[in-house]
Amino acid sequence: MIDQDCPIAAVRDYFANDHFATEACGCRVVEAECGHAVCEFDIAEIHLNAQGGVMGGAIFTLADFALAIASNIGEEPTVAVDNDIRFIGKPKGKTLRATSDVDKSGRTLGFYTVKVTDELGTPVAVMTATSFGRNRH
Repeated sequence: MIDQDCPIAAVRDYFANDHFATEACGCRVVEAECGHAVCEFDIAEIHLNAQGGVMGGAIFTLADFALAIASNIGEEPTVAVDNDIRFIGKPKGKTLRATSDVDKSGRTLGFYTVKVTDELGTPVAVMTATSFGRNRH
């Protein structure tokens, strides 16, 4: 378990082990606490699809990374069991930001909403997710 009072540097060190998100996609942890996380990456050529837009997989990776952090701080090890993402707009800025917040945390299931925007506040995607962990709060 990652303690809910863990300093942000320790959270970043722990989640650096999510190699695809942090190394391949360039995701960074901005905020982290029990039931809430903010992560971001700077849009680079590697994130773009053949049409020049940000690839859906890159957007999903950012949303999933924020979910992983929000659902694991102060909780027993938790994994996503269901995700539903809607791509609702094209970013106008240079940085994508995912904000994950718990809607309800039960004994074994947690329900989350993750909103992805750019640094200008442009809505890009919304993901709802269900996570599973034993002995959750």
